[in-house]
Amino acid sequence: MPIEIDEVIERLKEEYTDKKTAVMEVSENKDPFMVLISCILSLRTKDEVTAQAAKRLFELAKTPREMLDLDLEEIERAIYPVGFYRKKASQIKEISRELIERYNSKVPDELDELLKLKGVGRKTANIVITIGYGKPGIAVDTHVHRISNRLGLVKTKSPEETELALREILPDKYWIILNDLLVMHGQTICTPISPKCSICPITAYCERVGVDRWR
Repeated sequence: MPIEIDEVIERLKEEYTDKKTAVMEVSENKDPFMVLISCILSLRTKDEVTAQAAKRLFELAKTPREMLDLDLEEIERAIYPVGFYRKKASQIKEISRELIERYNSKVPDELDELLKLKGVGRKTANIVITIGYGKPGIAVDTHVHRISNRLGLVKTKSPEETELALREILPDKYWIILNDLLVMHGQTICTPISPKCSICPITAYCERVGVDRWR
């Protein structure tokens, strides 16, 4: 492995010990259905907006049956102003129906089955597996993809390629925590444009691949 991944992970853990992502905040009880719905709400939405929307929604419904019994307009009002809230409200209703009809109201704990649900991609499926079920998985979003390539850990062109590459080289013990650490790092320091390399806790291990300007 080209970089000292053990040291990188430890330093990131020290940096973000007291911080949580939106999905972590609203899914502390590890309920797979709540994790799944929180992930859907979080897509293209800021963490603070996601957390508040999820809280309002889960006050109304916490199971597929309760969610399906809500009117579409009730879900829309609860989750507004998350991005694409109308589309997400319909998706939440459809997923709830699928879970009831095909899985006896239980969220699947296998990647391939989760990917069969309407609108569920690999990142969401992996988060459900890791946070909801505590099973090994690597959730890769834009932050994880960007930072993994910047570090020089992988050389890939898409999040899916990054996930598969990380599965080959990353020790299993880091699979679950990687997403949370890199998402928080990407939101605060390793930003898409002009990252804050001068205060980065892992700058000594980073190859800065593709970084032309930093602070």
